[in-house]
Amino acid sequence: MEIDSPLPNGNSLAASAVPLPLNPASTVASPAPPSNLSQLTESLKLEHQFARVPFEHYKKTIRANHRAAEKEISSVVSGVSEAAASDLSKDDAVQHLTSLVSKLQGLKRKLEEGSRTENLQAQRCRARLDHLESADAENMADWSNTRLKRILVDYMLRMCYNDTATKLAETSNIQDLVDIDVFQEAKRVIDALQNKEVAPALAWCAENKSRLRKSKSKFEFQLRLQEFIELVRADNHMGAISYARKYLSPWGATHMKELQRVMATLAFRSGTVCAAYKVLFEPEQWDYLVDQFKQEFSKLYGMTVEPLLNIYLQTGLSALKTPYCYADDCPKEDPLSQESFRKLALPLPYSKQHHSKLVCYITKELMDTENPPQVLPNGYVYSTKALEEMAKKNNGKVTCPRTGLVCNYSDVVKAYIS
Repeated sequence: MEIDSPLPNGNSLAASAVPLPLNPASTVASPAPPSNLSQLTESLKLEHQFARVPFEHYKKTIRANHRAAEKEISSVVSGVSEAAASDLSKDDAVQHLTSLVSKLQGLKRKLEEGSRTENLQAQRCRARLDHLESADAENMADWSNTRLKRILVDYMLRMCYNDTATKLAETSNIQDLVDIDVFQEAKRVIDALQNKEVAPALAWCAENKSRLRKSKSKFEFQLRLQEFIELVRADNHMGAISYARKYLSPWGATHMKELQRVMATLAFRSGTVCAAYKVLFEPEQWDYLVDQFKQEFSKLYGMTVEPLLNIYLQTGLSALKTPYCYADDCPKEDPLSQESFRKLALPLPYSKQHHSKLVCYITKELMDTENPPQVLPNGYVYSTKALEEMAKKNNGKVTCPRTGLVCNYSDVVKAYIS
């Protein structure tokens, strides 16, 4: 018989067989199996974010240092031009030139500090490339263990457990392989938004203005709207009108509809019961801004919006998810018997199984021609190996672990799978 659906007898379905660990001696003596090489190739395909994030941070630092240098140099050149065009006394000229020299000395210190930062970030990029190059089939276990720690640090940083993430990175000596400083920058903005402060977020938008404009981001506009709403909430209507003229009017050409809706709050006030405007004063608007920032931040650095841990877990759960996983008698050994995993797997489709594989409820081993399934008088199916071991220990008696039925081993019937 061909089984394509879950059995009502407590047997779980295995999506795929787990490869046995290799013998270390045979690994040295023979080339790596194709399965290991394929696994390594597929693993490296998932490391796009690992290589891109430090590179984006490196480019951002270079741009910031370049802008700061241009600004200071332009100021000094303008100062020299003004001094040359004006009729200064000798003492005034010396004092003016001394101030310009001080500016240049300050610029030199900033450039040296910026150069050190750039070198550290370049070393981090190099360290990550070296780490990717060091991956091979022979050290796959160690490399995968390091990757697991990187994924855990990434998850902790996204959940704002920065201290724990830092300690794990330090004890595992993977500081150059994780993005602690990048996420610390994000945490400052997130903490400020959770405290209903927009200034750090606006400063972040100003630092990345050109890139946000290229991606047609509305995040700065959303921040300006929220700041306007807070002025209306405080009954500072004149201040709100002045703020709108200065900061919101430039967005009128592209976001007129949203702008008109927000301006109407001047008439409806914060205590309105009108649903269309009441929602603008809800505390959840700050949570929306936090989510918007996370999306823009991830896009800017080439990160995934979801934590890598969730993505990897969902990848595995997608191969295990079957309708039987949500049954009341789903075995505890099935990851999807846990509510947290079920929540992660909720948006995933069911695994497509053309030919299901039976796994013994007792031994958790695959039932096949070498270990065929046996049917008890009550209809429950278990592997031959499990029932034989049980019969040897109980004088030829077997007990169904699901119903408690006791019968002779001679009463069981072999099931045939085609």
